[in-house]
Amino acid sequence: MAGAPYGAIDLGGTKILAVIATDGGQVLARDRRPTPAAGPDAVLDELVGSLRAAALAADVSPRDLRGVGIACPGPLDLRAGVVSHPPNLPGWEEVPLRRLAEERLGVPVVLENDATAAAIGEHAFGAGRGAAHMVYVTVGTGIGGGIIGDGRPYRGKGAAGELGHVIVLADGPLCGCGNRGCVEALASGTAIARRARELLDAGRAPVLRRLLAEGEGPTAEAVHRAALGGDEDCRRLLAEAGHYLGVALASYANAFDPEAMVLGGGVLQAGEMLLAPAREALWTLALPRVRRGLRLETGALGPLAGALGMVAILARATTYAWTP
Repeated sequence: MAGAPYGAIDLGGTKILAVIATDGGQVLARDRRPTPAAGPDAVLDELVGSLRAAALAADVSPRDLRGVGIACPGPLDLRAGVVSHPPNLPGWEEVPLRRLAEERLGVPVVLENDATAAAIGEHAFGAGRGAAHMVYVTVGTGIGGGIIGDGRPYRGKGAAGELGHVIVLADGPLCGCGNRGCVEALASGTAIARRARELLDAGRAPVLRRLLAEGEGPTAEAVHRAALGGDEDCRRLLAEAGHYLGVALASYANAFDPEAMVLGGGVLQAGEMLLAPAREALWTLALPRVRRGLRLETGALGPLAGALGMVAILARATTYAWTP
């Protein structure tokens, strides 16, 4: 229906975020709720419920939406609309999410990898606007990202953007992918928490120890708070993680020669303790011709990046949508 808004859902392992927005990226309403751990049926119920709640808040019927986009973790088959064994959605085995969502919502549904969707969101509406060539990197529980080339998303054969698995330290710590030394194993929130546990087990990081409740495990956020409180071990830990992130950024820059590199994800709340060493490594290791004209920025859209990326895919399909 002409003039009607779009619906978009960012489906993650811990949260579902539904948004109703205009084709220009103006958010009219949103709904956020936890992702159930009970399997695909329970998740689909909450996903549909979240979109309906957002539509109700925007005073629009879900069936009047011009389309719905779902950003979800991979692996996924964009042609078939099937999500296959995503590591943070237990019980998902070859789930035909597009068909199931269309049956429940009564409108066309488009799927996209969550990191690619966030890259598109920042390119269309956020910090990457105006850049023909952009690399987006999200640093959270894991590390992922998306690539924009000549103004369009680069998807490869369907798995492009696994930026967390660039190796930055030969024989480094074991990564969940089975390799050693991936940047995800050295600079992600999970990696920072693992290294913090090692420090605590060695009797170090005294401020962090005082901050944690009995039996509570360390997190990247707790490490940052401890570093702000003067914990030198935690400061060094964040600096080390930032350095390895910067090594990876330099590899991306040298490989893709972007105009902009945009960083997102919750771990960036550590601010300059993480970003300063990352920036130093990037500018040191990127080739001189690559450095010229390159800008490094934090994302402008925050947690809305993935959902607004789906709005861009729906509203600007000739530019952003996957085509077989």
